[in-house]
Amino acid sequence: MEITVIASGSSGNAYRISDGTTALLLDAGIPIKEIHKALNFRVHDLAGCLITHEHGDHVKAASDLAKAGINIYASPGTIQAAGLSGHRIKAVQALKEFRIGSFAILPFDVQHDAKEPLGYLITSAATGEKLLYFTDSFYLKYRFDGLTHIMGECNYAVDIVENNIRNGLIPAELAVRLMKSHLSLEHFLGFLRSNDLRQIKQIYLLHLSDNNSDAERFKREVQRMTGVEVYVG
Repeated sequence: MEITVIASGSSGNAYRISDGTTALLLDAGIPIKEIHKALNFRVHDLAGCLITHEHGDHVKAASDLAKAGINIYASPGTIQAAGLSGHRIKAVQALKEFRIGSFAILPFDVQHDAKEPLGYLITSAATGEKLLYFTDSFYLKYRFDGLTHIMGECNYAVDIVENNIRNGLIPAELAVRLMKSHLSLEHFLGFLRSNDLRQIKQIYLLHLSDNNSDAERFKREVQRMTGVEVYVG
């Protein structure tokens, strides 16, 4: 699986994946001109774009991509909340699998302060690899077998947030919202412990908080637990 991090974080999220047969964009939270540039102006090589939820840092370029001829896949709640419309907008349902090219895609519900947010389990018929993509969720209730790649939010660490509150760097009410809408390092590690990682090849840590994370520490702790390649998006 070829994974390209175009943008990650609260300023925008967009990722390209390809199994050599089909290429997809995961989220489109940056201006379309930046996506064009990142993809060497080959946006039309994309077979589709999966959107997790309606917040601007994930959906910003969705309408422009649809106008450019790219099918956009999202939940009905996300489509409504983001004001997406047109024949390129495709509604998908949690736990109902669909296909795009060589990929079988299973959406699943996640826990975030959005209308109907989704994560995606993406399996390649070309390579047999299985990629899990999720972001903006304070908890994952599902367990997955045979994962080869994980692209997941690891937004903050509890001790860093607590220290920032004590030092007056962030207000306590912001911390409450953070902990009810984003995944912590502690919960990410717990998720890894409870899933089948026997075939895992790579893990991507996404959507790190600017002020409440430590990229090197997060990478080190996940590597120590799993023993596989870990990248920070």
